[in-house]
Parts: sequence; structure tokens; C-alpha cells
Amino acid sequence: MQNVEEFLAHSIQLEAEAAARFDELADAMQSGGNMEVAELFRRLADYSRMHLADARARSGFREIPELDPRACLWPDLESPECAAIWGADPMLGRGEALQIALAAEKAGHDYYKSILDSTDDPEIKHLAAEFVAEEAGHVDELKKWIATYEAGMKAPTV
Repeated sequence: MQNVEEFLAHSIQLEAEAAARFDELADAMQSGGNMEVAELFRRLADYSRMHLADARARSGFREIPELDPRACLWPDLESPECAAIWGADPMLGRGEALQIALAAEKAGHDYYKSILDSTDDPEIKHLAAEFVAEEAGHVDELKKWIATYEAGMKAPTV
């Protein structure tokens, strides 16, 4: 990352793509009648939209470039926090859905951590540290949901 504007532009794109993918997965689950998993994915899309708003708010007075999704500097072909598309399988169970969500949140965490570890810019480092902490919280929360699910306990309200 060359500057804070580039960092925020990527963060905005990452969260927008994550929200869109979770919405797609929720729609697929809903159309297949899998309402429990649809609700989970819809809630995760809402979380991504909250983080998108937060990233936009952090831009403040800065001029943030709009990135072409194909020009983004992602470690893989898609945004790191884009949940696996195979999550659109209407037969998907809650446990599998939680694992898909966990993988997406871990990838988002790892992306921000790689920026934190590689930048010398103190402002990017500060923002990246905040985003790492946020994503770590999501990972921890999903691990709790998975543990609850695997213990056969009532699913946490998501």
C-alpha cells in the first residue's frame, strides 16, 4: 500500500464485495428454503455493510479513489473476505455455513495483518491494526458460534 487513500479504497472494496457475496448466499439459501442459513448469511452481510460504512467514514476529508475490482491488490482472484461461492448450495447446513463464514473472516483478518506487517507508513499501520482487531473479533465470535453448534446447543442468535 502506497498511502492511506489506497488502503481505504481497498478496505471499502473488500467490505462491499463481502456484503454482496453474503447477500448472494443468503438469497440462494432463502430460495432453497434454508431459512436458518439464509438468516446467518444475511446477518454477516449486514456486518460487512457496517464495516463498509466505517471504512468510508474513516476517509473523512480524503479523496478516496474508486477501484475497479479487477485492479485490486488481492492475494487471490477475489476479495479476501468474499465467502466461498459454493456456499450457494441450498442443501448447505448451518455447520458448513459457519465454516464458510469463518474462512472468509480469517482471510479478511490475514489480509489486514499482512498490510500491518509490511507497511512502514504509521497512519496505514494504525488503521490496519484497527481493522485486524475488528476482524479478529469476528473470527473469535464465529469460533464461539461453531463451538456452540458442535456441542449441539441452541444456536446463538446471530
